[in-house]
Amino acid sequence: MHRLLLWSVCVAVFTATEIPARADLADDALAAAKKATSFLVDQVSTEGGYLWSYSADLQAREGEGVVKTKTIWVQPPGTPSVGEAFVKLYEATGDEQFLDAARAAAESLRRGQMRSGGWQAMVEFEPERRRRWAYRVDPARSKAKDQSSLDDDKTQSALRFLIQLDRVLDFKDDSIHEMTLYALDGLIQRGQFSGGGFPQVWTDRRGPAADTPDDNASYPESWPRTYPGHNEYWHRYTLNDHLARDVMKVLFLADEVYGDARYCDAAVKLADSLLAAQMPDPQPAWAQQYNAKMQPIWARKFEPPAITSSESFSVIETLMMVYRHIGDPKYLDPIPKALDYLERCQLPDGRVARFYELKTNRPLYFTRDYQLTYDDGDMPTHYGFQLQSKVPQLRKQYQRHERLTPRQLAESEKQRRPSPRVVKTIIDRQDERGAWLSDERLRFNKLPGPTVQMSVAVEHLTTLAEYLADQKR
Repeated sequence: MHRLLLWSVCVAVFTATEIPARADLADDALAAAKKATSFLVDQVSTEGGYLWSYSADLQAREGEGVVKTKTIWVQPPGTPSVGEAFVKLYEATGDEQFLDAARAAAESLRRGQMRSGGWQAMVEFEPERRRRWAYRVDPARSKAKDQSSLDDDKTQSALRFLIQLDRVLDFKDDSIHEMTLYALDGLIQRGQFSGGGFPQVWTDRRGPAADTPDDNASYPESWPRTYPGHNEYWHRYTLNDHLARDVMKVLFLADEVYGDARYCDAAVKLADSLLAAQMPDPQPAWAQQYNAKMQPIWARKFEPPAITSSESFSVIETLMMVYRHIGDPKYLDPIPKALDYLERCQLPDGRVARFYELKTNRPLYFTRDYQLTYDDGDMPTHYGFQLQSKVPQLRKQYQRHERLTPRQLAESEKQRRPSPRVVKTIIDRQDERGAWLSDERLRFNKLPGPTVQMSVAVEHLTTLAEYLADQKR
């Protein structure tokens, strides 16, 4: 992503001739962060929140689609991502402007919190559009949709932002504190299965599809080769799109900030569910979605019951995270066998398929009209059916975790310290409004760049925050 932007930054870094003195650069970095924050709050935000992308003149807007209404996005790099950058800037500087911007983002999320506690991909502010959703702050409506989503880091990103904001406010803002704890209660009381895992979505009342998976993973005797329909897969135990990793981050952060044993207990239950979800030989890795018997199942029409490389890589990363926090080596035990298996899965070009057929281990693909096939010659382009293998870097990480204690791992982690040249380049690239323009196009509006990308704004604001924090040490 943002290759042209990164190339431009690299060129600027190597051609810059003068860097201001440390104190002057810190002043310039603070001024740039304040200018960017004013631009975002005054010109870009809607009701305190943000979308993903905007045209340079801010007339065209989009999240995961064209947006022409009073709508904000929760899914990163939307509102929580921007809000978290504001929190980091406030922590680094104590400047109230950043705290005010973070509070405004939090208020926009409060108005979009579901009755079940979490968030959907977006928050609607126009009255007629709001009526479709069971927002907690609105009157109850029998046909309003209540859906707290853990897909694509939606509720998780909102919670990480709100927990950090609650902490810097010393838990004294009753509205933010109550909203955050209500969301955490929804996550662990309504969202988590008794077996420890999580579905993609939870609601204020579970249906019959929310059976609790508490068995060890196993292979089904047979499975349908044609798509049988969704069967409400979103209520099933899932590992899709880094769900377990992102939930685990929330639970460990909540445990650290609030000191409530329920959050650590929930994290341990989730970690144990990952051990149970590892498939037996001959494919000791993980699937994308499981039924109540802990057997792989269909999700969407291009997501068959299979062993999945992407989810397996993510689970391995998550298990190492658990070891760093809890210190129990049992969470490292499944990793060597999984890595050996995933290494054997590599295609001739060194990549891996997303899906491997149960038991036979043949790579599975789809044609453009969504017919299951072993042939990769006619794949849809909207989904990564082949991807880079992460086995080499994960094996290095595992060997390091095997060698060091959790304390040693924590002590060896270096705080990111942005270089003065990178900081100066960020400052120099800012336009007169306080925006950073990207060459990336507006995908859904089908418009060329330049554009204002929230992913770029978040990255630059975070770098400035890290630099300013480093100056205080």
